[in-house]
Amino acid sequence: MPEIPDIEVFAHNVKAQFAGKRITKVIVVNGNKLKDTPEELSQSLEGHILNNVYRSGKEFRLELSSGTTVGMHLMLTGDLYPFTDKNENKFTIVELHFEDGSGLALTDRMRNAHIKLNPQDKDGVDALSDELDFKYLKKIFSRKATVKNVLLDQGLIRGIGNGYSDDILWVSKVSPFSTASAIPDKKIKDIAKAIKVVLTEATQKIHEAHPGLITGEAKEFLLVHRQKVSPTGKPIKVEQSGSRKTYYTDEQKMYS
Repeated sequence: MPEIPDIEVFAHNVKAQFAGKRITKVIVVNGNKLKDTPEELSQSLEGHILNNVYRSGKEFRLELSSGTTVGMHLMLTGDLYPFTDKNENKFTIVELHFEDGSGLALTDRMRNAHIKLNPQDKDGVDALSDELDFKYLKKIFSRKATVKNVLLDQGLIRGIGNGYSDDILWVSKVSPFSTASAIPDKKIKDIAKAIKVVLTEATQKIHEAHPGLITGEAKEFLLVHRQKVSPTGKPIKVEQSGSRKTYYTDEQKMYS
């Protein structure tokens, strides 16, 4: 699933390509999991200009000239595909057609990606928000869950996924299996700093390496997740729980 660095880049590039254009047609190809009807989407979007595109948590936000906001979530296997005149992607959920003949398709082979009118954010603080600081982490770490599970809880922190949570904890030198409430203040401060540094640096690297990227995920800049050796040359261990894999090294201290 795309995380903050990917979505930040996608949002920037979608804005660069489509902002200022008027939406002339909305075609719902597969609306089985959409909360809004095709008629509601067409009525709310068609005829209005796309003013802005930005990220909120793991979702996109499209602001229209009418004041309507559209949320897009790629889920695990979704993608955005730009097209001209005709979209030929067979896994399309929704197509947005613009007045100049360009278009943007939300696609997903698993049919889980979705679009929603005027979405409401979850209660969690966005990972790159100024609100996410030592004080906030100290409060949400006052629980017996593992620190990785806390970082992944979108009701607490929005935007961090499996991959970058591993990198954040490696940079902080905290074991992902540590009990959140047992982590000392010094390490909580390290984690707060690492969240911002890891996510912003990865975003910048993706921008530089993949200008214009809208589709797919850029995982080559992950530090330990999906890697075999850490940046410091230490072997990386992998532990699987269900479908989720956790990558870590012996450099990270366990707190329990």
